[in-house]
Amino acid sequence: MKNIYFFLVLLLILSACNSPKTTSNKQNDTPVNEFAIIIHGGAGTILKENMTPEKETAYKAKLEEAIKTGYEILKNGGSSGDAVVKTIQVMEESSLFNAGKGAVFTHEETNELDASFMDGKTLNAGAVAGVKDIKSPIEAARTVMTNSDHVMLSGVGASQFAKEQGLEIVDPSYFYTENRFKSLQRIKDKEKTTLDHDDKEAAFYDTDIKNSKFGTVGCVALDKEGNISAGTSTGGMTNKRWGRIGDSPIIGSGTYANNKTCGVSSTGWGEYFIRSQVAYDISAQMEYQQKSLKEATKDVIQNKLTKLGGTGGVVTLDKNGNMSFEFNTAGMYRASMNDKGDLVIKIYND
Repeated sequence: MKNIYFFLVLLLILSACNSPKTTSNKQNDTPVNEFAIIIHGGAGTILKENMTPEKETAYKAKLEEAIKTGYEILKNGGSSGDAVVKTIQVMEESSLFNAGKGAVFTHEETNELDASFMDGKTLNAGAVAGVKDIKSPIEAARTVMTNSDHVMLSGVGASQFAKEQGLEIVDPSYFYTENRFKSLQRIKDKEKTTLDHDDKEAAFYDTDIKNSKFGTVGCVALDKEGNISAGTSTGGMTNKRWGRIGDSPIIGSGTYANNKTCGVSSTGWGEYFIRSQVAYDISAQMEYQQKSLKEATKDVIQNKLTKLGGTGGVVTLDKNGNMSFEFNTAGMYRASMNDKGDLVIKIYND
């Protein structure tokens, strides 16, 4: 009888040793990078045949300048929050991107800017929407998080808050760029010549707008303390009306950060990102379905967003320093740097 028990116990031990090892989490908990940073400058119909060598060089140079700004902060032990804000400010101050200085025009020929920021350690967040005179919307968004009891401020109220906080206020003309203004005029001219009065509301989602690049900018950073921060800044959609606000200032849609999972910054057709809660969905899939960063971003962008009809992409970075670009458009201005200083800059779908 003892021999039978002995063989049964031995069989159970052998069976346990030979069975496939399982884990409750597909995420690799071994750090890949002690710190890292990833950015985007918008996604859309960005084709090499439509890009001059000079313009391509300009975009790559500005992406490099921006990401190296944040990288140096992280390398020197600075916070991911500082890295995100300073990196985005470089792009906000460039007319190349649809954020800050290069913001697109509304139907009323004004510039209305949105931005959001989130701290992955505390899950605190801040955002501004529809602001017209704050030089750095991303700085304003972070200040809303740190210096107010609120998450999102809009319009005149957001500007008043920024003034009280000592942030830089500029004349709205600061955001004027000739090429953005001409783009608006071309769209408005097309409305007049190809659509009757009853169809003008539909022109808000004109094919030219849908297929044009969206130059929203964003950044996600992981610092040496293991804290993730994410931020997004934009001028919105050309020819937007009625105080339209997209996904960029909405936590969970345009921006999300959680030290337990990842940080996300989105760019694309905002209405679909809002309806899909793209940024939060990526984090949720990692937390509740135990997906890796790549698995989650691919499912959300290539499956869920695409099936809904949305276009755009995300840059993401997880708690171990893994990074992922994911988009369903022809291109996305993007760059990344790891703790070894390896720099990747890309524009097209390659």
